Amino acid sequence: MINNSAVLEVNLNNLIQNYKYFKKITKPSIVAATIKANAYGIGDKMVYESLYKNGCRDFFVATTNEGYSLRNKFNKGNIYILNGLENNSFAFFKKNKLTPIINSKNELKYVNKNNFSFGIHIDTGLNRLGINIEDLHKDIFNNKNLNIVISHLASADEFSNNFNFLQKKRFKNYIKLFENKKVTFSISNSMGALFNKNFHFNLVRPGISLYGGHYNNKFKTKIKPVIKLKASILQIKKIESGQYIGYNQTYKTKKNIWVAIIGIGYADGIPRSLSNKGFVFFKNIRYKIIGRVSMDSITINITKNKKKFNIGDYVDLINYERGIDDFAKQCCTISNEVLTSISNRV
Repeated sequence: MINNSAVLEVNLNNLIQNYKYFKKITKPSIVAATIKANAYGIGDKMVYESLYKNGCRDFFVATTNEGYSLRNKFNKGNIYILNGLENNSFAFFKKNKLTPIINSKNELKYVNKNNFSFGIHIDTGLNRLGINIEDLHKDIFNNKNLNIVISHLASADEFSNNFNFLQKKRFKNYIKLFENKKVTFSISNSMGALFNKNFHFNLVRPGISLYGGHYNNKFKTKIKPVIKLKASILQIKKIESGQYIGYNQTYKTKKNIWVAIIGIGYADGIPRSLSNKGFVFFKNIRYKIIGRVSMDSITINITKNKKKFNIGDYVDLINYERGIDDFAKQCCTISNEVLTSISNRV
């Protein structure tokens, strides 16, 4: 077995607890799982299997390729493709039991002529993917092949943002037009599901919060941490006073110090913005990153406790006490980007 210098640990029990938390607070709505981008970097097949065993039957991915890869392994469960047809034929979707979410008039004309299951994304104000309600032909409203209608909140992470309520109101008015009573309606992602029941409709589709992201301390005790990102010590060395560490001489020692070189860098998902700013944890003590974050390594100052460190020891960049939201804040980004930036080398 190869010992990797950088390791991502996944706590499946906490993942399942997060899923069950959403089931509890949105009951009786269906709780789907958004597992696009390899389940936000966690591992889509592992997540699919774990959640299916615990009652999840509906899964959302971005691309046809993501859905096809999952369907090759799992025959059961509903898989929805958020990017729509992506120029693939209806025969492909029908054969592989994949449901495209239609986003444009041209795609809508195509599916209306063919007999296969599809969904529709109505744009209620995000102005990204999605079709305007005015572009829906009246034949669509009672089409028997239509099984789901969705929209997407633009500011669900901002609980006091009135735009959320405007979008919900628009969506509620739009869905009254659909005569097919079997259609499922959905507007809420992770944060939207944490609003009141008026946002739940028939189905909610959490993503980042399944994997431990919460955006808000109000839910920190409710959403369980799912990942730990750790990396091993490759080398320990003494650096003399007046020496530079890392590229471009951004850090100069003012006295003799001891450093540890850690086997993780920006090729693994650690942004260069943490140069001379970020920190790691070892046995619950924080150690600062000094010098530039390199492609394959970072350097930390271990002078105060150098005797506690050994080559091969692992230090934590993200753990169950300091989760992905805390790490993301330090990187001036969001937890979604942190997770999906962790590379396959880890």
